[in-house]
Amino acid sequence: MRRVVAAVFVMTLPARAAPAQALPTTRSGPTWADAGWVAAAGVLYVLPGALGLPQGSPSCAPCDPATLPGIDRWAVRPVVHRDDVASSAVLVGVAGWTALAGLRGLPADQWRDNFVRFAQATSWTAASTEWLKVLARRKRPVLYTSDAAAAAADRDNQKSLPSGHTSLAFCAATAYLVISRREHLPHRTRNALLLYAGALAVGALRVAAAQHFPSDVAAGAALGVSLGWLVPTIHPTTR
Repeated sequence: MRRVVAAVFVMTLPARAAPAQALPTTRSGPTWADAGWVAAAGVLYVLPGALGLPQGSPSCAPCDPATLPGIDRWAVRPVVHRDDVASSAVLVGVAGWTALAGLRGLPADQWRDNFVRFAQATSWTAASTEWLKVLARRKRPVLYTSDAAAAAADRDNQKSLPSGHTSLAFCAATAYLVISRREHLPHRTRNALLLYAGALAVGALRVAAAQHFPSDVAAGAALGVSLGWLVPTIHPTTR
């Protein structure tokens, strides 16, 4: 998951700004406070791994699928590695399209401002997701299968809720929607639809890969939408 988060962040690095006409906009530009917020989120994100959280073995391996909500029981099966890889690939694609649609060709002050908002939204989504996983300590579908004994040694298999891939994908799509409407970016409706379609595909593939339950994906989508809307909204551009 950490490699995927790093790839998502790299894909949002801005392309070289085009010498476009200056917009009638007053921008203070990124500040040290902006960098501090991103750095703080990064520290919070890596902290659970550094502390070895969650600690201890799962309470059951294998667990009884009958204890799951009905909507989640059908997702119990061994991990499908092909769909796991595909979900990461689609997530990187969503991040790349977000960067292309939300940053490319803009005046320097505009893409720097947008880049900071994307970085803040994704970094805090990743950090929030990681700590919710630790606190919820929900078991992944594999711990309800015959492969549970071998999978129990991996702490990551106790970090099912919420889906990090899904939260990041929906965060990127929502942050783009908020920023593009505020900035009146070209093709914003088409791009937003494509990004949300990609985010839905990421969530579906996480369930198909048996890495998450449907409720994990729903929680990840809700978290991503919330932070993807909140961060750009509380950091508006001054007109």
